[in-house]
Amino acid sequence: MKHAFEVENKEFIYTYVRQVDEHDLCRLEMRAFFGFDSPSNVIKSRLEIDPSRSPFMKERLEVLFSGSGLDEIIEQASAFVSHKRFKVTCLNSIALDSTAKLRQPERRSIEREIGEVIQGEADLFEPEVHFGIVMLEGVWYFGILQESEPIWRFHMQKPHMYSTALSTRVARAVANIAVPHPEGIRAIDPCCGIGTVLVEARSMCIDIVGRDINPLVCHGSRKNLAHFGLEGEVVKGPISEVTDTYDAAIIDMPYNLFTHITAEGQQDILKDARRITSRLIVVTIEPMDHMILEAGFTIVDRCVAKKGTFERQIVVCE
Repeated sequence: MKHAFEVENKEFIYTYVRQVDEHDLCRLEMRAFFGFDSPSNVIKSRLEIDPSRSPFMKERLEVLFSGSGLDEIIEQASAFVSHKRFKVTCLNSIALDSTAKLRQPERRSIEREIGEVIQGEADLFEPEVHFGIVMLEGVWYFGILQESEPIWRFHMQKPHMYSTALSTRVARAVANIAVPHPEGIRAIDPCCGIGTVLVEARSMCIDIVGRDINPLVCHGSRKNLAHFGLEGEVVKGPISEVTDTYDAAIIDMPYNLFTHITAEGQQDILKDARRITSRLIVVTIEPMDHMILEAGFTIVDRCVAKKGTFERQIVVCE
């Protein structure tokens, strides 16, 4: 008999939901997480990513077994033992790449067929473990399902906000692009403003510190972190005073429309960033490629994040 968690050589299936305007940003985050580009809304990988990290991931299926037909899945499920109360959900409620969605009656029928043969206690309302079944390009996959929690939504209402700050959704994606795999990585947001990126990064346990020259926004950033029960260092001062080095840095440049910073000031920030990090994510509303290159970075990836007619460039530099 197979136990629910006896799995070797794990494989995961991730499904995505994104708006048209978010497509490029989502793909850039995908590339950061998985190391390859895909236009699809479903990805298979051996990398284990918490689906709640991404503002675009819908769910993650940890594959336990697969089959070319539903009968094969039913046969394997009949030898499967769940020692916890369980629920089965069919993931084909949306079109997944070239695989068309299944109508609700068909999905419910599949869920019942699988649930009836699993040895254990089914519980549709308070399951202890959630199983998923999905068909992709003619192959069926069964496994442990983890649905994404939209944690970023809870961060939308901060005690301190201003209109020019990144949206929590974009900020979360930017944090993931900068630090896709946080273990052992130290990061800095040296122009952190009100702390939108800091909140998202710290909520994902990314080791990041904040800094800003404005004492009022530093205070607001600390208050925002504390409001969500998050810890994080926020220091008042310019990037030029940073003496430590970091594995990654995030610099949001849109503030230049609302202050009197000069092109020379922007260039100085980028040069200081090159001094303290080898990986930089620049968020800007105007072209800065020449400045980035002059600072000594190479542009390795990029996208445009859109919101209506407003656009921001997300530039990955190393």
